[in-house]
Amino acid sequence: MLYKKLSVKLKLLFFLIPFFFIHIHAQNYIFGKIISEDNAEIPDVTVINIRTDERAVTNRDGHFMVSGRAGDELRFVKAGYERIVRKVSKENIESPLNITLARATILIPEVEIKQGLTGDLKIDTKNLNRPKKVDKLIKDIDKYIDQKSDPRILAARPGEFVQPKGQGFSIGKVKNKWDDIDLISYLHTALSDEYFINLKIEKPQIEHFIAYVLAGGFERQKILKYGFCSDADLNRFQRFVLTRISSYRAPKTQR
Repeated sequence: MLYKKLSVKLKLLFFLIPFFFIHIHAQNYIFGKIISEDNAEIPDVTVINIRTDERAVTNRDGHFMVSGRAGDELRFVKAGYERIVRKVSKENIESPLNITLARATILIPEVEIKQGLTGDLKIDTKNLNRPKKVDKLIKDIDKYIDQKSDPRILAARPGEFVQPKGQGFSIGKVKNKWDDIDLISYLHTALSDEYFINLKIEKPQIEHFIAYVLAGGFERQKILKYGFCSDADLNRFQRFVLTRISSYRAPKTQR
C-alpha cells in the first residue's frame, strides 16, 4: 500500500515539473507607446532594458515591444529629446506603458549690441567696420587654412587611431561644407558620450567607432555637401549603428 502511494506521488511530481519549468522561464514582454508633449507619436526612439541590454526601436506610430520583467529599468533615448528612465511595475506587464518625451532645451547665446546706428554715415562706418588689424588677421587665418597640410603631420603615431581596413570613407569634396571629420565630431556631440557608452563603446574609442560605422557604407553625401545633419539623418545613423556594432565588437580576424 505504501509503495502504491509513493508511486502515485512520483507520477504527480513528474507531471507537474514541466508546467513549473515553463512558468519559471516564461518570457514577459513590455508593450508601450511614446508620444511628445503635444501628443504626437515619436518614431525611432531607442528603448533599452538596462538589466539585459536588450534594445528596441519605436515604429512610426511610436509603439515598442521589449522583453523584461517587473523591477527592470527602461531607458528611452532619442536625439533632440530629454532622456528618461522608467522602472517597470507589475501593472506595466499587464497593460501598456505610455511614455511622454520632452524636447531638449537648446540655449541660444545672448547677443550684445554695443552700439546701434546713429544715422551719421561717418560715425556708423567707423563703428561698424572692423579694424584693419582684425581684417588682416582674418585674411591670414583663411590663407593658412587653405594651405595643404604635410602628410607627415596627419600620419598616425604608434597607438593612435588608424582608419579601419576596407572600402574606407571619403574625407569630402573640396566644395563640401563638411568633411567626415566634421561629421564625426557632430555625431559625437549630438548623441553624447552616454549614447555610445550604453552601446559598451569606451569613451576613448567613440570617434574610432563612428569612423568604423561611416566606413561601412553610411550614406552621407548630402550631409557633407550642405554641412547639415537633420534629425532624420541622426535616426538613420542610429539604425545603421545597430547593423555594425556586432562586427565592431568581434575579433579583428572575423571582421
